[in-house]
Amino acid sequence: MRFYSNQAMRVWKYLPDPVRRTSVGYAFGRHLHRLVCQNADRKQYVATFFLRNRPELELMRSLADAKPNGSTLKITVLACSKGAEVYSALWTIRQARPDLNVITQAIDISDEILAFAERGVYFRGALDAGTAKDQNAAPSAEYVTRNTHLDQGAPIFERMTPEELEAICDIEGDEARIKPWLREGITWRNGDAGDPKLVDVLGPQDIVVANRFLCHMKPADAEKCLRNIARMVRPGGFIFVSGIDLDVRTKVAQSLNWKPVTKLMREIHNGDSSIRMGWPLEYWGLEPYHSGNSDHGIRYASVFQVEQAS
Repeated sequence: MRFYSNQAMRVWKYLPDPVRRTSVGYAFGRHLHRLVCQNADRKQYVATFFLRNRPELELMRSLADAKPNGSTLKITVLACSKGAEVYSALWTIRQARPDLNVITQAIDISDEILAFAERGVYFRGALDAGTAKDQNAAPSAEYVTRNTHLDQGAPIFERMTPEELEAICDIEGDEARIKPWLREGITWRNGDAGDPKLVDVLGPQDIVVANRFLCHMKPADAEKCLRNIARMVRPGGFIFVSGIDLDVRTKVAQSLNWKPVTKLMREIHNGDSSIRMGWPLEYWGLEPYHSGNSDHGIRYASVFQVEQAS
């Protein structure tokens, strides 16, 4: 099987783009991706980006806009990694709705990366320009550089404009420090998204973000974890779940009667270039939006409304 998948991968690499975009090319890509997933050695990564998926953030802002003036919005971000996506979400929501009391739980299984995220200080330089190369650099500078660059294939700030960077961070030389008003109201907590007891710790949430980590689990484990995560969402609340095997997400969404949020659905699906470019040769790659699928209305939805307790 591995030999066959290697042969298929070579065929894909030589296919011209127009052929890949046809229905036949798409079907071959899906078949190849299944083979890749069957043989993959999956592991977790902490690479991330600020403003990683803009349509996703726009939808989050839209959901926050539906809240009454002065109300409370409870958000949990699972596998929060270096904190970039936590701060991006809060910046998006708070600049649009400063009247809301946004209570945020940021969860990760790694104490080390959680402490780095809570500190909220990042290195601004290129991946090959680390201060760790400077023997005279302070230990704190080495710590910031090392953790900012950990697992990154591209700079963590590459998807931001200079104006957005200055709106979110205070710039101090080569370091960018998250502004105090964005760090307020966040509880950083060590936790496992698959732990059944986590729902009792957090309480019901308006929005649960479970993005870009379930794909690193074997399908059976990812399904079990996603069903547990669903219990954290209050009835009528929303779950954001991209970066997952689409067959797993579709199965769980259908079995739990989740309502797909169709607003910006295609834009969100295509909104993260790093995972879109990985398909079909990487297990974490995301297949292109294909309206020819009979279940495309749920298969390509990355956000769902949970209408009843799971």
